[in-house]
Amino acid sequence: MAKFDIVDLNKKKVAEIELSDEVFAAEPNANLMYEVAKMQQINRRRGTVMVKNSSLVSGGGKKPWKQKGTGRARQGSTRASHWVGGGKAMGPKPRDYFYRPPRSVRRGGLAAGLSLRAKEKQLLIVSEWASDGKTQKALETLTKGLKLESALIIDEKKNAKLHRAVRNLAKFDVLPPEGLNLESVLKRKSVVITAAAAKAIDGALRRGRAEKAKV
Repeated sequence: MAKFDIVDLNKKKVAEIELSDEVFAAEPNANLMYEVAKMQQINRRRGTVMVKNSSLVSGGGKKPWKQKGTGRARQGSTRASHWVGGGKAMGPKPRDYFYRPPRSVRRGGLAAGLSLRAKEKQLLIVSEWASDGKTQKALETLTKGLKLESALIIDEKKNAKLHRAVRNLAKFDVLPPEGLNLESVLKRKSVVITAAAAKAIDGALRRGRAEKAKV
């Protein structure tokens, strides 16, 4: 078990917490993080791009001129791809880009991202964060109290005032533990987690690995 300091909102140590090595102190795995980051990015693709081919363009049913005797090249339709206004030859069609690696890979990539931030000393665990819902107060706490420039804040969903206070800040994001994802972890320079949220994340990711070990 790895030990982490718990600090208050002025970055003063108030306690310690033990979290599992495989979640917060694992060796950062670039391959796992790549697969999970690719999954998040590629699954945002709509895949709705489409152009009309010659069979979908209206008109062109009549042969523009007879086959022989005109001196011109033979043509079957004015909607062929080489005609102005014709269909596109071999154009893109709607497709599904959905990609989902195994659950062990998804959880491993997230654990690798959290472990990377911990290794870089950019993971802060705060005891609790009682917010009044004011964005300016949250900004002062982050920049002056915790001395951060850019960070992802993770706290339980029931702390709605904190979520409301942070969500409008340009350089800070906020998520509940169940919404944590690798892209959000890597997007910001630091990660701030409340002690309750850290235990929830640790339990969820460790439980997934324990289930895999039983199989």
